[in-house]
Amino acid sequence: MKAHIPKVLCALPLLVACQSQENKTEEMALTYPETREEPVVDEFFGTKVSDPYRWLEDDMSPETEAWVKAQNEVSFGYLEQIPYRQKLVDRITELWNYEKFSAPFEEGDYTYWYKNDGLQNQSVLYRKKGENGETEVFLDPNGFSEDGTTSLAGISFTKDGSLVAYQVSEAGSDWRKVIIMNAITKEILEDTLRDVKFSGLSWKGNEGIYYSSYDKPAEGSALSGKTQYHKFFYHKLGTPQASDELIFGGEEAARRYIGGGVSEDQSTLIISAAVSTSGNELYIRDLTTENAPIVRVIDTMGYEVSIVLVKDGYLYIETNMDAPNRKLMRVEANNPTPENWETIIPEREEVAGFSAGGGYIFGSYLKDATSHVEQFNLDGSVKRVIELPGIGSVGGFGAKWNDDHLYYSFTNYINPSTTYRYEIESGESSLYKRSDVKFNPDEYVSEQVFYTSKDGTRVPMIITYKKGLKMDGSNPTMLYGYGGFNVSLTPSFSTSRIAWMENGGIWAVANLRGGGEYGEEWHTEGTQMKKQNVFDDFIAAAEYLIAEKYTSSEKLAIHGGSNGGLLVGAVMTQRPDLMSVAIPAVGVLDMLRYHTFTAGAGWAYDYGTAEDSEEMFEYLLGYSPVHNLDPQCYPATMVTTGDHDDRVVPAHSFKFAAGLQKAQQCSNPTIIRINVNAGHGAGKPTNMIIQEQADMWAFSFWNMGVKSLGE
Repeated sequence: MKAHIPKVLCALPLLVACQSQENKTEEMALTYPETREEPVVDEFFGTKVSDPYRWLEDDMSPETEAWVKAQNEVSFGYLEQIPYRQKLVDRITELWNYEKFSAPFEEGDYTYWYKNDGLQNQSVLYRKKGENGETEVFLDPNGFSEDGTTSLAGISFTKDGSLVAYQVSEAGSDWRKVIIMNAITKEILEDTLRDVKFSGLSWKGNEGIYYSSYDKPAEGSALSGKTQYHKFFYHKLGTPQASDELIFGGEEAARRYIGGGVSEDQSTLIISAAVSTSGNELYIRDLTTENAPIVRVIDTMGYEVSIVLVKDGYLYIETNMDAPNRKLMRVEANNPTPENWETIIPEREEVAGFSAGGGYIFGSYLKDATSHVEQFNLDGSVKRVIELPGIGSVGGFGAKWNDDHLYYSFTNYINPSTTYRYEIESGESSLYKRSDVKFNPDEYVSEQVFYTSKDGTRVPMIITYKKGLKMDGSNPTMLYGYGGFNVSLTPSFSTSRIAWMENGGIWAVANLRGGGEYGEEWHTEGTQMKKQNVFDDFIAAAEYLIAEKYTSSEKLAIHGGSNGGLLVGAVMTQRPDLMSVAIPAVGVLDMLRYHTFTAGAGWAYDYGTAEDSEEMFEYLLGYSPVHNLDPQCYPATMVTTGDHDDRVVPAHSFKFAAGLQKAQQCSNPTIIRINVNAGHGAGKPTNMIIQEQADMWAFSFWNMGVKSLGE
C-alpha cells in the first residue's frame, strides 16, 4: 500500500454567429459593488507593497459576507441576461441524467459499489452479500444535508469487513468528521471523531484506526487560519478522542503533512512525513511486536518514496531517488535504509507509478500523457504488457493480494469512462459496465499535437472537437492547463464538455511544465524561479491554436483551477491581448501571502515564498496576479470560488476580482461567481456543478460574440 492534488464566419455546425467581434453582443451595463480600500502596506527587503483589500481576507466578517452577496447579485444578474444560459443548463442536465456506476470492491462477505441514478447530488454506496444477494443501500450521503453540500469523503473497512470508518465533509471543507460503524448491522459504535484534515483512515485489526489532523485554528479563522503541524494519531475503539495516542508529528517532529497506514498483511505501520508537496521521509513500525520502535527508512525529504507492498519480510518501494521517472526497489524490512535497496524494476524513459494485487506488481507508465500498463512478477520480470481498449487514461490496477481479478477504468476526451474486469492470471479483459451517456464518440476527434514554447521546449497538447469543424480561425476554443505540483493531465471525459463541443467549441488541454507528464525534471522546470516557463508554455499553446487557425484571440478562452487559476491569472495579466475570455477558478492569486493561509506554506517547493530571499520576492511580485493589475483593457473575466474553500482561501479570488474591477479600462465584464456553502471542489453537489459549468460556457460564448446556439 502507498502511504498517504478576426471575424466570425457562419461555418460552425450547431452554432449561429454572424457578426464581427467589433459588433459582437449588445453590451450589458454593469455597476460593480464598491470595494473599500484601506492603507495596508507590507515591506519586503525595503520594497513597500500595498494591499488595499486586506480586509477581504476575513471571510467570516459581516462586511465580507455583504461584499460576497453584492458581487453575486451583479454576477448572477449578468449571467441571467444571457439568452441561452438556461438552454445550456437544460442540455447539461439532460446529458448528466444517466446512471453512473463505480467499479465494485469486496469487503468481507459483501460486494460494494457506488451508483448515482443520474441527477442525485451525491453518489450512493450500495452493497450485496455474495453473488446473488439482495442489493441494499449502505450509505446515502444525500441524506447528510438538505442542500446536498455534505458529502462522503473517504471510507475504510477492517480487513474482515466487519467494521467501517467513513469521513464526512460539510460544505466542501477539508475539515472532516469520522464516523465509526458496525458494517454488518450499520450501528454507529461511538462518538464521532472531529476536526480531521488531510487524512486517510487505516485500521489496526479491529481494535482502532490511524488518522491525521492539525490543531484547529482559533474560532473565527477556521477556514483561513494557518495549519502548521500535522499530527498522526491512533484512536482505540471505545476511548474518547481526547485520549488518542500521538504516533508521530506535532511540535516534537514538525511536519506539515503526515500520512500513514497499515500494510495489507497487518504486519507493518507505514508513516510518510513531509514539509512540502514534494519529497518525504518514510518510517515503519513492526506491528507484530508490542511497543516496537518507529524505524527510519529514509529521513531526507529530497525524494518521493512510498511503499507499494509489504510481503514476506520485504518492502517494495517506489521512488524517484536517482530516478526522476521512478523505479521500484526492494529491501528487507529489518534493514530498510537506502544503502540496502536493490532495483527490481528500473527507471525508464516514461514516468512510472506502481501498484500491487493478485500476486503481481503493476506498472502504469505515461507516454506523452497517455497510459501504458505492464504486469510484473515480484522479481521484476515482465509477465505481460496489458492490452488496453485504446489510447487514453486507465485507473484501478490494484487489488488485494489474494484476489484473482480486478476492475479498471478507461477513458479519454471522447470516450466516457468504461469499467473492465481483468483476470489477473490469464490477462483477459471483459467489459463490466459501459457508460450510458447520450454521446457518440464517432462524431468527434481528439488529436495530440506538439508545439514549441518560448525557450524551444517541445510541449504536448490534446485538441478535441466535433468532426467537420472548419479550421478558419472562427471556432470558440477553451484552452485548459494546470502546470504544477507534479500533477499529470491525462485524457478524461467530461459530460458537460459535450455541451461546449456540440455547439462548435474546441477543447484544448496543454501539458505544461510544472506537471508530472515527463517526470521530476519536467516538474522542477516549472517551479520557483522557473515558474515563468509554465506561463510561457501556456501562452505558446494559445499562439499555436491561433497560428494553426483552430481559433483566434477573439474566440479564445483560457481556464484553469487552483494552481491552474494562478496560471490563468498570470497569463491574462501578462498577455491580456491574447484571449477574449479568462476563467480563473479557486486560484492561488496572491503570491506574496499564499503561504500564510491554511496549508499554503507546504506549497513553497513549487512557488518559493516572499520571505525566502530578495530575489525570490521580486520574482513572485513580478507575476503575482493580484499585484500586476495595471489600468488597461482585460479580457472578459469570470473569477470563480467557493465561500468555504479552506485550501485556496477565497480571499485570493476576492482581492483579485476587486483589483480587476478597478483596473478594467474597457467594457469587458469582470465578475466573480461565488458558490455559497462550497469549498475547493471535492464533494460539490451535482446541481451546483451543472449550474457552474453552464455559466462558464454561457459566459464564454457570449463574450466571444455568439448571439444564439443552434437547435
